[in-house]
Amino acid sequence: MKKIFSGFCLLILCHFAAPLAVAGVQIEHWTTAQGSRVYFVAAPALPIVDVQVDFAAGSMFDPPGQAGLAALTRATLDLGAGKRDESEIAEQLADLGAVMGGGVDTDRASLSLRTLAERSKRDVALAVLREVLAQPHFSAAIVEREKARTIASLKDAQTRPDSIAGRAFWEALYPQHPYGQQASPDSVASLNRDALAAFHARLYTAANASIVMVGQLRRAEAEKIAGEISAALPAGAPPSLPAAPVATPAQQKNIAHPASQAHIYLGLPAIERGHPDFFALQVGNYTLGGGGFVSRLVQEVRDKRGFAYSVYSYFAPLRQAGPFQIGLQTQRKQAAEAIRVVRKVLDDFLRDGPSEEELAAAKANLSGSFPLRLDSNAKLLANVAAIGFYGLPLDYLDQYRARIDAVTAAEVKAAFARHVRPADLVTITVAAE
Repeated sequence: MKKIFSGFCLLILCHFAAPLAVAGVQIEHWTTAQGSRVYFVAAPALPIVDVQVDFAAGSMFDPPGQAGLAALTRATLDLGAGKRDESEIAEQLADLGAVMGGGVDTDRASLSLRTLAERSKRDVALAVLREVLAQPHFSAAIVEREKARTIASLKDAQTRPDSIAGRAFWEALYPQHPYGQQASPDSVASLNRDALAAFHARLYTAANASIVMVGQLRRAEAEKIAGEISAALPAGAPPSLPAAPVATPAQQKNIAHPASQAHIYLGLPAIERGHPDFFALQVGNYTLGGGGFVSRLVQEVRDKRGFAYSVYSYFAPLRQAGPFQIGLQTQRKQAAEAIRVVRKVLDDFLRDGPSEEELAAAKANLSGSFPLRLDSNAKLLANVAAIGFYGLPLDYLDQYRARIDAVTAAEVKAAFARHVRPADLVTITVAAE
């Protein structure tokens, strides 16, 4: 599957943040004069401030024939900006004890900053952040260097069965939608500095920005920081979205490869962020394939038949309908039988839904483990950033456990019937006999 923001979820645990998961997360929201949406959570226990700025500038906005442009733009964003070159940015952040991160995925591009809350250090780190966001150099030499690295990585991925399967899976699910457009060595080789600068000018704008702050700040300080970030950006406008993806008729694609293990993906476009069926699908999927060793897929495919060490299923909601996916690896000669078993498990689940015991176990796990998703400022930042970018309700985190606990078996069955249609399933196998 496509990369989903490795830089967005920094796992820096701090027990001081744990009470947030119990007492509720108070998200303050406003819009800057330039049109940026702002989301702020005061977390005074630690002397740190986390800031993340998201833009609708992910790979779905790559122009036709320029797949890889969003990723290359983000990769070179902080490699020289304003008065500082690449080395000066890194050295100054290191001197301040600050860390810059972020990433790019299908929907969004992000730049994040963790800095000490001490005013003298925080202000300098934020000045670097603003320059990187608004004044990237995109120097020709660095663009060519990063292009070469990207092309080398893509060529390596073209030899690996898991990457081949993932690429084919997205192309098959979204043949007429930007989600299916995949970067290639040729598409990246065609990019240049002007293309990156134009992409940045179009999408890294105030009106297309979501600014999130978590940390030791007062509201007035947060307003000042957000206002300065927003004012540094061009005004711009949010980009228009393509037509929503639609499922194509069922298809099966077998790709030859010498690997000893067959890689198998099944799925279809399913659900967008904020869809009311999300909680029922989340609860149901725990029983189907998201609950590890207690899931039906693991019990039938791994435990009873030994076809695979790992088999899983999940929903990946995106701005537009993201995929439902089942994945596994198995011996080449067992691929066809493994697929048959997976399809039967899925068909049985669609017909019957979860038992009351399975439903209770799923809700207990999802609800009980939820506080661990908020037990650090970094995790809280990632969750609030998703709320802001996707326009979820401000009380989403407070209501999550109640929404999970309220799901019924009938709701699970009905939601799966609406979004997981066997007649539309795409099946991709790589290295199967």
